[in-house]
Amino acid sequence: MAALLLGLLLFAMQSPPLPSRSLADGESSLPVTSLPPADNGTTSHPNGTRQQLPQIIIIGVRKGGTRALIEMLSLHSTVVAAQNEVHFFDWESHFQKGLSWYLSQMPYTFPEQLTVEKTPAYFTSSKVPKRIFQMNPNMKLLLILRDPTERVLSDYTQVFYNRLQKHKRYQPIESVLVKDGEINLGYKALNRSLYYTHMQNWLQYFPMESIHVVDGDRLIKDPLPEMKKVERFLKLEPQINASNFYFNKTKGFYCLRDHGRERCLHESKGRAHPHVAPAILQKLYQFFHQPNKKFFELVGRTFNWN
Repeated sequence: MAALLLGLLLFAMQSPPLPSRSLADGESSLPVTSLPPADNGTTSHPNGTRQQLPQIIIIGVRKGGTRALIEMLSLHSTVVAAQNEVHFFDWESHFQKGLSWYLSQMPYTFPEQLTVEKTPAYFTSSKVPKRIFQMNPNMKLLLILRDPTERVLSDYTQVFYNRLQKHKRYQPIESVLVKDGEINLGYKALNRSLYYTHMQNWLQYFPMESIHVVDGDRLIKDPLPEMKKVERFLKLEPQINASNFYFNKTKGFYCLRDHGRERCLHESKGRAHPHVAPAILQKLYQFFHQPNKKFFELVGRTFNWN
């Protein structure tokens, strides 16, 4: 009898599984059962800090300014960022490790602090919105975007320098942008700049009230107004101010100042783009004109893009 009562008591003490959204046939579900039952989305440390699943995710876009955004957001004392791009929701090898692994990638925070992670590839991955929704339908999402043409050129520039450093061959930018006299639709970087297509996917699961679009072009030129908008979206106490930013003439962009400590983004940021013939640039502007217009209508605001 005593053993029976003890078994019933232990069963009653177990936490219920995390809720999940029903999935279509053939779709993999979020492996929530891998979370330790007693943790309820957190793991604790003796000093009062804990690891917790993020309440904020920077979902993209690649070469849109995600590193600058997370560094600037980390100026706020309430926000603590994961150190690395986690790639939990888009890489199957990580996703199959379950939420306990995802939780282990998060920083230790005090109870009143918020956790943020950034993985720029999330925005353009079709399976990610549903997976994040399944984990937390109330997630706050930050999306930073730049002029689509500028983003494509930055994308190429990153790959160009990476191949250069590894002594690998690279293709001239004209040959990847244009094929047989027309825009090369097979170039992946172009697809990443078709914001309308990807945003439609996110809006199937999250309302616009849950997604804040940061103007990446303005963030570079004048970061404070954009960061104040982010604070308001996240309902944070106003902390980030003009003293947190200073313009570095040598680098040509803003750097950060936090409690007397100054730091700039990595030297790989802000690299000059390769020269592109005006005729090819014009083709790019024309290519993105209609998708940009659709995106503006979708999010209910416009951006100063070519």
